[in-house]
Amino acid sequence: MSSALEQKLDWLNQAGHSGLLTQLQHGIEKEGLRVDDQRRLAQTSHPQALGSALTHAHITTDYSEALLEFITPVFEKSSDALNFLADLHRYTYQKLDKEQIWPASMPCLLPPEKEIPIARYGSSNVGQMKYIYRVGLEHRYGKVMQTIAGIHYNFSLPEAFWPLYHRFSGSELSLQDFRSAAYFGLIRNFRRYSWLLIYLFGASPALCSSFLKGKKHNLEEMGKGTLYLPYATSLRMSDLGYSNKAQASLNICFNHLDTYAKSLESAIRTPYQQYEEIGVKVDGEYRQLNTNVLQIENEYYSDIRPKRVTESGEKPIHALMSKGVEYIEVRNTDINPFLPLGIDQTQADFLDLFLVTCLLMDDSEISTAECEQIQDNHQQVVTRGREPGLTLINNDQTVTLKDWGIELLAEMEKTAALFDQAHNSGQFSAAIKAQKAKLLDPELTPSAQVLKEMQDQNFDHGDFVMQQALRHKEALLSEEPSTEMAAMLEELSQSSLVEQQQIEAAEQSDFDVYLADYMAN
Repeated sequence: MSSALEQKLDWLNQAGHSGLLTQLQHGIEKEGLRVDDQRRLAQTSHPQALGSALTHAHITTDYSEALLEFITPVFEKSSDALNFLADLHRYTYQKLDKEQIWPASMPCLLPPEKEIPIARYGSSNVGQMKYIYRVGLEHRYGKVMQTIAGIHYNFSLPEAFWPLYHRFSGSELSLQDFRSAAYFGLIRNFRRYSWLLIYLFGASPALCSSFLKGKKHNLEEMGKGTLYLPYATSLRMSDLGYSNKAQASLNICFNHLDTYAKSLESAIRTPYQQYEEIGVKVDGEYRQLNTNVLQIENEYYSDIRPKRVTESGEKPIHALMSKGVEYIEVRNTDINPFLPLGIDQTQADFLDLFLVTCLLMDDSEISTAECEQIQDNHQQVVTRGREPGLTLINNDQTVTLKDWGIELLAEMEKTAALFDQAHNSGQFSAAIKAQKAKLLDPELTPSAQVLKEMQDQNFDHGDFVMQQALRHKEALLSEEPSTEMAAMLEELSQSSLVEQQQIEAAEQSDFDVYLADYMAN
């Protein structure tokens, strides 16, 4: 299927560079709603015992005040990132009293939309900006959509890999431009084949009916209070989740960094009539940061993003343009409600194999026609992925999901063999074997298991997820964080509160001026 993949794997092996595969860089971000003992969205403020959501490096909030976000440091071993994530859960559970962390992507029983609390970050200019950005999301897309949770898997090759790969390729690009172009090649192949990840790991085939209250939909009812599709894999990644006309017009297919950056730059500079009708500051209250297609770059939703760590005050798009791509962020990972962390080591190993294979395969540019095929394949898999005989389009040819999936796994097995050799382990081939079983038997997928568990126990969506939440809490708290880890998190919680107070005390400029300066920069 990909002679380029075989050639590059041979080069890594024969040139003695396979050890670089043990130095991949990993970070995990995981969201989770706080819920009360009646499986309702928590109405309480972000617990002060967890520190400042504005300044804490590892525990913050996403859209809602009730939507926790855990962020690990970067580790060479994905197992270390998972262990750190587990300790963040343990520490947080110790501070939550009677609340639980919802272990699913689709939300709990939601209150009327006006009662969904938007995250607060204090009175500083940066804190106000984060809050108003979320108010803008409310006016543009509604609050309900913003209660969806997921896992982001951050990934990069080690720095030592790039000069070697640059020389092997014979590219005339600068090292920085070559690395960015290679990451964009990875992203293109990810978009071609990410339907496989959704089939294998999608875990949101059902949802609480409160999520769609008063809205038209084509979902089926399962008992009282649950909506689902019988063959769905990830309703989170369907058009029930993140979808809107303004962003659809951007049509970004990730062929080049410069065109990607220019498209986003244009979107954050171009007014959109529907958003102009909302207004920016009405009766002294901000409704959004601006009336453009995107308020800021982060508003653009994609299942994968090119990323670079930014300096204070630096915009993400400017960092990418001036310094190139540093890592990629995979954003299509559902929270698996059967797993205490929503993700496990086997899945992380498979993601590493998938991403390295995408990097090393043929990476032709994506045409407009292929971009449409990618979107069609995606929509088919999220809503009908386990349907017997489901077909997708590959290079204008109709192929069954099962056959194409097995073909892709055969390519990944080549990558897995080199990973196993480098790690002196069989865990990567085992990860492939586990996923092949799901292609041969769709009932082994998380999405099928979710529906089976609900049906077998006569549970609605909320009952099932709450049962899992209680089980995971018990399992996680059966083991204490190390004394050193607990002390570090305790210190961070306290110091983050002090840091927020210092930021608020030091600021002088009026917020209107601050916002105008930021947007003009």
